[in-house]
Amino acid sequence: MRDSYHEQLDDILADLVQMCQKVAIAVRSSTTALLEAEIHLAEQVIGDDADLDRMQADIEERAFHLLARQSPVAGELRTVVASLRMVSELERMGDLAAHVAKIARLRYPEVAVPALLRPNFVRMGDVAEKMVITAGQTLNNRSIESAEELRSRDEEMDDLRLSQFRVMLSDSWEFGVEAAIDVALLGRYYERIADHAASMGRRIIYVVTGEFPETEFWPQP
Repeated sequence: MRDSYHEQLDDILADLVQMCQKVAIAVRSSTTALLEAEIHLAEQVIGDDADLDRMQADIEERAFHLLARQSPVAGELRTVVASLRMVSELERMGDLAAHVAKIARLRYPEVAVPALLRPNFVRMGDVAEKMVITAGQTLNNRSIESAEELRSRDEEMDDLRLSQFRVMLSDSWEFGVEAAIDVALLGRYYERIADHAASMGRRIIYVVTGEFPETEFWPQP
């Protein structure tokens, strides 16, 4: 019975890693759709979000089943509880990628991002995608060092967001209110993806060590 229990727990973790991979693809695709006005890619990201919702529901159901039927303790209990939180983080990241795609679709055939801020969003998309990938790798190998890497990348995302505001609030901004709103929303979506990925890092550290890292130095989702 316990062997079967551990196999079920391992399967949940494997599905979380797979979910990370799907979210990373969604982030990359939504960024491409945004920067290249790729309407079909935007529609694909929006449509695929339902698959992430189904994965979340399935993982949650199995995790609750383990809690109810197996009464896990110590490290196993930490893993199950952390899995329930992380699957919600991943589902939310998928939603945020879909939000980016929806803005790309809304502004099609125009590109929603002014050329002045294109390099900023290229970097934001790259940082967000790599953070999701790193979260999946960290979950797979239980590496505290990889989890710590998520914190530094989250700080870079915050800096990118601040630089956006400097551009939007400068006297040289010439793209109007609508573009400013789009940029503000898009920047927020990427920032939140990074926050959720960093939060996964905190939870993985908790699973491995039994203690949460100091919240003063980590972002809160």
